[in-house]
Amino acid sequence: MANELALKYGCNPNQKPSRIFMKDGKELPIKVLNGKPGYINFLDAFNSWQLVRELKAATNLPAAASFKHVSPAGAAVAVPMSETLKKIYFVDDLELSPLATAYARARGADRMSSYGDFIALSETCDKETAKLIFREVSDGVIAPGYTDEALEILKGKRKGSYNIIQIDESYIPNEIEHKDCYGITFEQGRNELKIDNDMLNHIVTENQTLTDEAKRDLVISLITLKYTQSNSVCYAKDGQAIGIGAGQQSRIHCTRLAGNKADIWWLRQHPKVLNLPFKDNIRRADRDNTIDVYISDDYEDVIGEENWQFAFTQQPEPLTREEKKEWLAQLSGVALGSDAFFPFGDNIERAHRSGVEFIAQPGGSIRDDHVIETCNKYHISMAFTGIRLFHH
Repeated sequence: MANELALKYGCNPNQKPSRIFMKDGKELPIKVLNGKPGYINFLDAFNSWQLVRELKAATNLPAAASFKHVSPAGAAVAVPMSETLKKIYFVDDLELSPLATAYARARGADRMSSYGDFIALSETCDKETAKLIFREVSDGVIAPGYTDEALEILKGKRKGSYNIIQIDESYIPNEIEHKDCYGITFEQGRNELKIDNDMLNHIVTENQTLTDEAKRDLVISLITLKYTQSNSVCYAKDGQAIGIGAGQQSRIHCTRLAGNKADIWWLRQHPKVLNLPFKDNIRRADRDNTIDVYISDDYEDVIGEENWQFAFTQQPEPLTREEKKEWLAQLSGVALGSDAFFPFGDNIERAHRSGVEFIAQPGGSIRDDHVIETCNKYHISMAFTGIRLFHH
């Protein structure tokens, strides 16, 4: 290991010189085993590694994350998957280890956003996970180790240029961190906040019930938010994030964006979507894009008589608005975390439409009473954590 690593360029090609280095002269806690990761790759790698490390510590389960532009597109732990989930994540033909299951969940939640992702794994990468990664479009992976078989598989990806980073899992960063903006250095204490079930004890609604699964999913959503560019909201279910709304200026837009992603995740499980007559040779990215269009309200305008032949062996019946509404009404048991307080009850109204039954948020709005009242209207259980989770 060395204490610095020169990079090709920074965020953009015109930003030179570029490097990562240790200010204290210590060695970098990483080894680049293959490829040449760039500036944004390393930002994704270090943020996502922290996320999966904390998910594993909180749940005692292998964890994985799929990052794009320094925010997670997906994050999950190794909860066994139903056959339906395996099918919509396109892994029903693979043998899945617990770690591969975690990554399949993280990658599969929002496949459009995960296209070209940077991957973080909480455990030593095994061959099952490597085989899954190999066939997806991805920029790189960070993990504490790789089996010989996994490393050989991954080194063959992207014509031998795939970025593979190994991190020292015993590495402990300094308590004080710095960043520069416009030539001015900012300093703050690292956010070492531990997120676990104890943060969910202050339930402020009439419904005081939080199931074990709900607590797990709320913790997953909050840890995910800790490493998501703010403002942010995260919907979680079944051991994984199913909708992340990152970097929005208003809370309701976070809630809508994340809720729309959660809705798409659920609509992909509709029988009509599961049985779409795709051609055998269609590429994964084209299949993902086609499903996204098929689910949208303008499907018939975009893929009509002249265009369906590109993806399908025969023209499928549209998924009508009524069918979508009926299917979405069946979504339930969703957990929602917010990185800051909800200022209005409209966020709860929107969350309820996507099956949210459990919420964790800091509280502290002058309209907390209205937010609580809206939760009570829908029998939603909400905990005030008292902790804000902004990340920039």
